[in-house]
Amino acid sequence: MSKAESILRSYGVDHPKQIDLEAIAHDLDATVRYRKLDGSEARIVGNGSSAIITVKENGLRSRQRFSIAHEIGHWMERHGRGGFICAKEDISPQNDRDKGAEAQANAFASQLLLPSYLFDPMVAGLPLTLDTADKIGKEFQASLTATAIKLVRCSERPAVVVCHSQSKREWFVTGARFPEGIWAVTELDPETDAFELLYSSAAKGKTTIRQEPGSRWLSGRGAREATVRTQSVKVVEGVVVSLIALER
Repeated sequence: MSKAESILRSYGVDHPKQIDLEAIAHDLDATVRYRKLDGSEARIVGNGSSAIITVKENGLRSRQRFSIAHEIGHWMERHGRGGFICAKEDISPQNDRDKGAEAQANAFASQLLLPSYLFDPMVAGLPLTLDTADKIGKEFQASLTATAIKLVRCSERPAVVVCHSQSKREWFVTGARFPEGIWAVTELDPETDAFELLYSSAAKGKTTIRQEPGSRWLSGRGAREATVRTQSVKVVEGVVVSLIALER
């Protein structure tokens, strides 16, 4: 069990609505406050016994919660003794497997917001789609992106979450059963609904779930023979996140 899950268990948390981050931080001697921040999403300033976590006041609530959990992660991993300023690119659920303080804080945040002991039973048997991630994410007050990544990583089916901007593939995260030697394409295929989402300002929300040739989404050994089930969402203007599950 992770350190974050152990904290939640110690408080008797048995439902997502009970994950009160401000209360958890307070009990760990860290005070959360909301302020206008320029150039960062959140920061922590601490000494040997207490800390202040400052979060960008005008952000999305799901983003604020991940930022709080991220800074609690710094505090619990003893990164916050002195100070830590975290930019938007530092506080990202996809950046939790690298080495370093920010990756450790992201991994901690993901488990604090979406603890496996609550998350896994809730998603068991549900379709591997962004619709599922959206529904479950609302239960945990977590972003669709963070929830989709968690969904793919805990799934028994091979799948990948990928983010594209208009200039490049920003990142992708694969599940444990995703085949080696296959990766998400760097540029979206014009035949995909995600392409329209990305380049049309009128296109909004999530696409419908589609079965498509793997070659539209994947490259590498065996990609052309694969069939995939896909769904995409525009998270902000000019940025699209897609969930791709291998059918065969």
